[in-house]
Amino acid sequence: MLRSRTPALVAAALLTVGLAGCSAQTAPAPRTAPTGLPTATTPAPRVPAGHAPTDPFAVGVRQLKLNRGGDRALPVTVWYPAEGAAGGAAKRSAPAADGRFPVVMFSHGLGARPEDYQLLLTRWAAAGFVVAAPRFPHTGAGGDGNVLDVLNQPADVSYALTRVLALDAKAGDPLRGRLATDRVAAAGHSAGGVTTIGLFTAGRDERLDAGVVFAGTGLGVGTAFAGAAAPQLFVHGEADEVVAYAAGKAVYDAVPWPKAMLSLPKGDHGRALLSDGKALRVVSDTTVEFLRWTLYGDAAAKDRLPTDATRGNLATLDDHL
Repeated sequence: MLRSRTPALVAAALLTVGLAGCSAQTAPAPRTAPTGLPTATTPAPRVPAGHAPTDPFAVGVRQLKLNRGGDRALPVTVWYPAEGAAGGAAKRSAPAADGRFPVVMFSHGLGARPEDYQLLLTRWAAAGFVVAAPRFPHTGAGGDGNVLDVLNQPADVSYALTRVLALDAKAGDPLRGRLATDRVAAAGHSAGGVTTIGLFTAGRDERLDAGVVFAGTGLGVGTAFAGAAAPQLFVHGEADEVVAYAAGKAVYDAVPWPKAMLSLPKGDHGRALLSDGKALRVVSDTTVEFLRWTLYGDAAAKDRLPTDATRGNLATLDDHL
């Protein structure tokens, strides 16, 4: 779950988001939706065909201290493919491996920290992705828990993405020349899933080529997917005690682009993301193959998705990719 938050508290908080539009309570002003937002386009290839790395990398980790607008501190944890032998814990400030690697922006859940998801995110980095995860000022651990601030978080992610991508051209930076700046995805869990959906709807960031939504819903950000086609993978436990499976499925059904939904019949709100085990292996393998296909253009990875998703009969895959 989300660190010390109880399911009841998290459920109440997410319900607050859903009722925000009908409430007279004062809340921080959300990012205004762009004027003239385009409607969703038909599917079209955004990433040229290619091949993802086959051998795992060692993983490095570093911290960025960002601040949007001077009053929204956004410390960002970055995991990346590093030099050296694969395996073991992520090494702080290790030299980056040779190559250019796609970028994945990850948004944490209510009351959580990026580090809470390191079992999953380091597997993404070991597979050849740079993963950048901001810690949000209000919904992150140590914040005031104001869940309405989730409406501001898509703008936070877009800001952090701009700063991360700029490292590719920054003289002396360890990631200089290591980022595939034209291959970017967004992912997030729970409140971070709401944030991720927002990046493809009201807060559409056209730099994004794909999305991964864990236990997310469209409360507060809507389901009007917009802009260029970007494949989506939804992951949801059918026994989710916080965000009902039906709520996540409703948003998935509204996606107009190539999409798939990984459903875990015995899965709860997210324990599979935080604890090592068979469920995490299914989730990590499936999401890695999805990212290999969408960001590296690796058709073979797409072909492996159904097998990885259904290994061990822990999950089912609704595949419209």
